[in-house]
Amino acid sequence: MDLKQLRYFCSIYDNKSLSAAADAERIAVSALSYHLANLEAEIGAPLFTRKSRGLEATAAGERLYFHARSILKTVEVAKRDLSTFRDNVSGEVSLAMAYSAIQAIGVQLAKVVVEDYPDLQLNMIESLSSTTLLHLSSADADLGLAYNPPLTSTFKATPILEEDLVLIGKREIIGSGSEPVTVPELLDFKIIMLRQGMAARALLDHHKTLEQIYATSQLQMNSVHAISGAVREGLGCTIGTTLFMGDEIKSGRLHWRPIISPTLTRTLYLCEQTDRPPTIALETIRDLIRDLMVRAVNDGIWPARLIEAE
Repeated sequence: MDLKQLRYFCSIYDNKSLSAAADAERIAVSALSYHLANLEAEIGAPLFTRKSRGLEATAAGERLYFHARSILKTVEVAKRDLSTFRDNVSGEVSLAMAYSAIQAIGVQLAKVVVEDYPDLQLNMIESLSSTTLLHLSSADADLGLAYNPPLTSTFKATPILEEDLVLIGKREIIGSGSEPVTVPELLDFKIIMLRQGMAARALLDHHKTLEQIYATSQLQMNSVHAISGAVREGLGCTIGTTLFMGDEIKSGRLHWRPIISPTLTRTLYLCEQTDRPPTIALETIRDLIRDLMVRAVNDGIWPARLIEAE
């Protein structure tokens, strides 16, 4: 198995056709078929089956594609990294960011890259925290900002800041006062939540409380945009940060109340894969993210508490 075989295999997978892949790779169909046959012989299992709409990957093909993409991405990153030992930072970095992080520092990060690093290409992906980890696993992202990620040996997760969560909704739903709401009182509200599953653990650190809220939650959605729209329509209220729907809160269209007994919090982590060596470009973006987050918290743009690095 070599890099050329893996590249040809990925092209067949993406194009679902030997002829289309041959055109893309500028190679004869017979030669491509030869490489595929050798690869299947080495794997010891067929990688594709023929369907009416073209080639479809087998279970072995799906697994190989997952690994092949990561291998090819790592090789490409290595080539770019070795070519960046010069004064100007260059290369490509993909960053998967939680919705709140996009709101707080996304535009400023893009501005700094455009103005100060003209040879650096930044790809920003807005995603739920669980999806962020999938982007990292599949090599679609080099860095990720995710809330409460599971602690595994696969990822290096560094806590950056902690946020308090509040109750957000229309005044006629959550009341017009500013007095705190206790956690037991939350169960009497129509709470709109992120759908249960991996995305849910990103909501808050208190998992027992989370399960209690889910038990009484009528609406569950897997989109922060859908949740914000439902809250604006008065279909219920939600638990989030004041940054989450800051414009609506500032305009008075929505209201918020603190949550106590206990105070609900969530922690944002900067994540990257442990087996992927950092590049100069990645280290540059990582440092920029940290600096911008510290500035956003200190300037009051991001209501949160910074976590001291150990």
